[in-house]
Amino acid sequence: MTRDHGPSIKDDDTYEALREDGASKSKAARIANAQASNDDSAAKGGRQKPYEEWTKDELYERAREIGVDGRSDMNKDQLIEALRDGQ
Repeated sequence: MTRDHGPSIKDDDTYEALREDGASKSKAARIANAQASNDDSAAKGGRQKPYEEWTKDELYERAREIGVDGRSDMNKDQLIEALRDGQ
């Protein structure tokens, strides 16, 4: 039976399958959430402003969405680095 991973994971089955295949938590979360969304994320490419122009709250929310560990202790620069590194 698939475990509920909370509101930050939109497709628990995909998340668990990716984790079993060795994907990191954040990578599994990104892929599972992208597959679960109704929009075509790939079609959006390049339309978002650079992370440096995001507020810390926006960066924190994005880090929460993809499951970045330790995000609550990070400053803006650390959040940007973590998001870019795909932690």
